[in-house]
Amino acid sequence: MNGSKLLRIKKKLLKLVAKQLPGCGLRIRLLRMCGYEIGDSVYIGEDFIIIDDLDETQLRLAIGDRASISPRVTFVMHTQPNESRIVPYVNSHTGSIVIESDAWIGTGAVILPNVTIGEGAVVGANSVVTRSVAPYTVVGGVPARKIKDVNVPWKPSEGQPG
Repeated sequence: MNGSKLLRIKKKLLKLVAKQLPGCGLRIRLLRMCGYEIGDSVYIGEDFIIIDDLDETQLRLAIGDRASISPRVTFVMHTQPNESRIVPYVNSHTGSIVIESDAWIGTGAVILPNVTIGEGAVVGANSVVTRSVAPYTVVGGVPARKIKDVNVPWKPSEGQPG
């Protein structure tokens, strides 16, 4: 068995164990061992699923400081129809996912490839995010659409000097 195959097996096992662990701290440590970038004071809920290509080293999953990932959230970094006869007729999708600091991803949300969730943004429960979300924005639905802005005292309102 070559080294690359052992690394794929290790990553797969670490993700599987992390998904089932009751403690967030240990879950985060195992996910960091997989090579994912996870900031400080992050919360990642139970049943967190990361779908990625175990051979692809260019894909990046980054979660910023104080981000909150609710239970049963799925990050899809790689998707393809595998051995299906439709492979030549449909597009595979591969891409990185970035969750910036202070973002909150609601329960059951699905984040698709090549998406950035901006700083302080909120993704509603069971939403499917197909494109990047601007900072301090609330999105929801399938596909996720802007619902409103998040108003915080440290972010200047539109029309006011920063």
